Amino acid sequence: MADHEPPHPSPRPRAQRKQDVLDRLATEEDIWVATASTDGEPCLVPLWFLWDAGAETDAGTLLFCTKRNNPTARNLTPQSEVRLSLGHTRDVVLIDGTAEKVEGTDLPTPSADAFAAKLSWDPRGATDWVYLRVTPRTVRAWHEEHELKGRVLMRDGAWLA
Repeated sequence: MADHEPPHPSPRPRAQRKQDVLDRLATEEDIWVATASTDGEPCLVPLWFLWDAGAETDAGTLLFCTKRNNPTARNLTPQSEVRLSLGHTRDVVLIDGTAEKVEGTDLPTPSADAFAAKLSWDPRGATDWVYLRVTPRTVRAWHEEHELKGRVLMRDGAWLA
């Protein structure tokens, strides 16, 4: 008997991939956040997040919170680029976007309330913490090699499905 990979199921249509991504963004709590310092030193950390579907843009944004002196926050300058990742190597979601720092006092109440409700943590009044809001520009999702074609679900901040 020949050693070979089992056949993969049919690739998910783009609309199904988008829905799967939105479901994961709504339910998962942790996401990998990649930034780089001005001298190119990479930083990759897991952070709790909220998918803020109704905030800031029609496409939604992601909201994090970290200590303002942590490398992730220090690496972000106005209009900083960031890469986010959900999942393992056989169920990938990659998000490229623009990050901005938002002080707890400047965060809209509905966003801060939703963050606190989802994560059972409300850092609004802590001055050593800062929120990070990421506006997605590109979203890609795939299950293994058989779904590489059609993996781009968002381009230039607009959903394709």
